[in-house]
Amino acid sequence: MTDSITPPPELLDKWDNLPLSTQEIFVIAARWGADQELEACCHEVQGMYGGGSWLRAARRPKPSLKEEALKGFYTIAGIVLDEYYGTKFYEEYKKVADTVLRALEQLDD
Repeated sequence: MTDSITPPPELLDKWDNLPLSTQEIFVIAARWGADQELEACCHEVQGMYGGGSWLRAARRPKPSLKEEALKGFYTIAGIVLDEYYGTKFYEEYKKVADTVLRALEQLDD
């Protein structure tokens, strides 16, 4: 039996390079693990009770625009900061990323 809720090393490395606090990374990791467990449960009930789509919809309602924007930001910021880490542009891009993140966090859900 594999441990499907333990993030793989490459995902841990990606999260480690995001411009986030330790608490924010813990939240992302907890959500990731919960999503893995939900997908495993949906797989188990597939073919019973109309499949697992109802379970997924009940447990993971559609994200708000703010949540979608933050998710996209984390993806883009992670890629850009990884690409420029160790270069003269890194600190400048990190400042921009921090400013955009603060603005997104202030939006209402």
